[in-house]
Amino acid sequence: MTASHTRRNVLAGVAATAGLISTPAVLRAQATVIRWGELLAATHPQVQMADRIAKEVKEKTSGRIDIQLFPGGQLGSGKDMIESVSAGALQLTTDGAGALGAFLPQLSLIEAPYLWRDAAHMAKVSGTALFGKMNDELVAKRGMRMLNVTYYGKRHLTTGNRPVRVPADMAGFKLRVPPVDVFQAMAGAWGARATPIAFPELYLALSQGAVDGQENPLPTIQSGKFFEVQKFLVLTEHIITPRMVIANDAFWRGLPTADRTLLETAMSAGQGWQDKELLSQEATLVATLKAGGMTVIEPDLALWRKPVLDTVPARFETRWGKGNFEALSAL
Repeated sequence: MTASHTRRNVLAGVAATAGLISTPAVLRAQATVIRWGELLAATHPQVQMADRIAKEVKEKTSGRIDIQLFPGGQLGSGKDMIESVSAGALQLTTDGAGALGAFLPQLSLIEAPYLWRDAAHMAKVSGTALFGKMNDELVAKRGMRMLNVTYYGKRHLTTGNRPVRVPADMAGFKLRVPPVDVFQAMAGAWGARATPIAFPELYLALSQGAVDGQENPLPTIQSGKFFEVQKFLVLTEHIITPRMVIANDAFWRGLPTADRTLLETAMSAGQGWQDKELLSQEATLVATLKAGGMTVIEPDLALWRKPVLDTVPARFETRWGKGNFEALSAL
């Protein structure tokens, strides 16, 4: 059976599940199957978080609520899964704010380069009126709701055979970025050639030299085994990525209040574990990757920050709202 056939079969099951969830409450009381699609590998803490949530919910409901995980892009690209959540064919997925920006453009602000200082600073966004307004608009316009803001990590560059120390070294460099225009603008500010490639295809693209390098947080570099096909790790810290747990709003509102509360409690606990785990991994992974053969470069961050901040916020100000980048930066 081909991968496309497998994906169609899985999505057919997802659609069938959507029909089950819309049935009367007496049937839902017997069993509720929730499908959660993930782009990342099963070894990544983000997927492990979802697995912990699924186990806790299943245990506390004696199996009445069954969260089924599909990691590693089994259900398609990140955009595919967000579209499925919007349409109601999939109940949950997790993705970054930049990716969600394809569905609500102003959301790309909270994954802007050089916006957040650290994980604690980024975590403040969920309590702001601006974030609440964006969530309400996502519900109204796309039928999706952001349930949690999780920490994904500080993003850094990796390169194959070409050491990079200053932005001038990026001239003509084919840098894989997600299919997000803010990321592409950041790469362009450095002089690089932004090359969008779907995450599940990234390892192969790096190994074949289709791109010169990529950018991701350390735990993703480790779980994706990019160290096998990249020689240099450049600690640019250019973006701190928030990833959101995204739910189909009609599904979410259709759950009994007690079940929503149970899920919220499990998600909060899972997020707490995941955020701590990622921070812990980040504290040790530079040494691990260096011991594994990567050459670590610690650049002057001011040189990388300046061309981006000089151009990117102004370019997207109309989309993000005047003064919002500065307001979040000052939180």
